[in-house]
Amino acid sequence: MFNISGGRRAVLGAAGAAMLALSLAACGEKESTDQPGAGPSVTADSALAAKVPDAIKADGVIKVGTDSTYAPAEFLDTDGKTVIGFDIELFNAVAQKLGLKAEYESAPFDSILPGVDSGKYEIGVSSFTINAERLQSVNMVSYFSAGTQWATKAGNPAKVDVNDACGKKIAVQTGTVQVDDITARSKKCTDAGKPAITIDQYQAQSDATAAVVSGKNDAMLADSPVGAYAVKQSNGQLELLGDIYESAPYGYAVKKDQTAFAEVLKEAVQAVIADGTYQTALKKWGVEGGAIATSALNPTN
Repeated sequence: MFNISGGRRAVLGAAGAAMLALSLAACGEKESTDQPGAGPSVTADSALAAKVPDAIKADGVIKVGTDSTYAPAEFLDTDGKTVIGFDIELFNAVAQKLGLKAEYESAPFDSILPGVDSGKYEIGVSSFTINAERLQSVNMVSYFSAGTQWATKAGNPAKVDVNDACGKKIAVQTGTVQVDDITARSKKCTDAGKPAITIDQYQAQSDATAAVVSGKNDAMLADSPVGAYAVKQSNGQLELLGDIYESAPYGYAVKKDQTAFAEVLKEAVQAVIADGTYQTALKKWGVEGGAIATSALNPTN
């Protein structure tokens, strides 16, 4: 039920080796957002705040599950504790519009949606691509658009062809749309009598990236903004391969029975788009190409 294969995910890069260790060490730590990197302060909208369900607004805090290994969307700052990134800045603004303070808890990516369903988290904010499978278990509110892109070592020494990666060793993060993508590609290889793709799945995207840098894997697939950021941070050790494809929206995830809360989240996203906070945050992180004009609840395409 909670297989979250669908869209998401990628990468810190070799230059972030120290941060990889910090990311792993910090799993389970809770972090508030009064820290550098939290983004600009946004004034609450009283009309929207009034629509937030009492159970959520009672303590003034919204508990967020996030996988903090996914730069530049969500990752740990150099202190090894504070979660930062464009996803974090955007959601901080949305939460503030609703009169709430976001409190983040780092968790493995594939544990977040089950955590939302169980009530451990009040929302999942972790570059979740909206797809039919996820919509069976949660409500999702769109706020960004991303596709998939490949990356490999600089110079592509393994001579990976994105259209024919048969026999290659490819890294992906567990529970992502990229797992389904590369699995289908491998089946095409074997159906054609070619060698299967060796698919190595990593719990953290940062580990998948490190595996490509080290040469353990020939290439990786990740969400386009994450892959681009990883390459940028790798000090020339990685390069992008091929074009971005299969763009789809990211969504905030809330419980399936919390449609009213999902509706007000959609209105809050629209409010930060309208007041300019949204574009400012995306430009800061260099991901404005993924901007959307209108937020939607449970979009199907």
